[in-house]
Amino acid sequence: MENKTGRKITIIGAGSVGATIAYSLSQRSHASEILLIDVNEKKASGEALDIAQATSFRDPIRVVDGTYEDAKGSDIVIITSGIARKPGQTRLDLTKTNVGIIKSIAPQIAKVAPDALYVLVSNPVDILTYVFMKESGIPENQILGTGTALDSARLKCILAEKLNIAQKNVHSYVFGEHGDTSFIPWSACRISGVQFDEYVKLANDMKLGVEPIDKDEIYTYVQKSGGTIIADKGATFYGIAASVMNIITMLTSAYDACTCCSTMMHGEYGIDDVCLSMITIIGPNGVKGRVPMPLTDEEVAKMQKSAQAMKDLIAQLEL
Repeated sequence: MENKTGRKITIIGAGSVGATIAYSLSQRSHASEILLIDVNEKKASGEALDIAQATSFRDPIRVVDGTYEDAKGSDIVIITSGIARKPGQTRLDLTKTNVGIIKSIAPQIAKVAPDALYVLVSNPVDILTYVFMKESGIPENQILGTGTALDSARLKCILAEKLNIAQKNVHSYVFGEHGDTSFIPWSACRISGVQFDEYVKLANDMKLGVEPIDKDEIYTYVQKSGGTIIADKGATFYGIAASVMNIITMLTSAYDACTCCSTMMHGEYGIDDVCLSMITIIGPNGVKGRVPMPLTDEEVAKMQKSAQAMKDLIAQLEL
């Protein structure tokens, strides 16, 4: 039996997102070994060396590059591989390309790390999470996609700013796909336990400096801010890296926790056989199940619309 002295986390894909996740992990205590794998071996090597040299001021940690064979014994595998959408490229074309990449990765990593927990980050994340489940043979409870974790973080950011309150007091989520058909279930939004609309009214009555709330404007911010960042600096990676770190913290903690991520639906809100984001219980043993919090009829319809959009896209793929 292999003698393990710590936790091993493998990251497949050493681009901006994968490297930022690796660096973030290197500064925390979640892993004793971080392995970077990329088709561009020099990129993976350079990132691993740069990150390793940034760990001089912390307790010892091993940061290396390598191959799929080196991923044997991984406790967690994070997959960020894929290409970004190019100008003029259709969503279907992008999906087909990245599905091909995931179909190539799945059997190679599943063979050497069958017991690992898998976190899919690559886009379109809901489709690729679904494809990885189908292609890898890894049990569903070991696989999740980041889904709307980043969307939910963006929502918390703007609401905290509007309400002039700490983000930790904002309990709000984005449901559905990580994409065009996502939606905000306002009925489930709470500020420290107080229903959102009621809190806004109370805050205004107390003259707490709350900015005017336009829910459509907030939704647009959540949907479009990623594009704004890409237009301004070329890519987004800090927000998604922080979202992944939050998920990794949950997967390496002593107890389970609830978060918004993408997993296989099994009847929740009348939806089956597609990966979408909703409140999900995850922890050291992976995905424990989904929590179908009460939604309005309108919100359930939006969830089902999101599911249909994903199924329509899946139907056009060769799986």
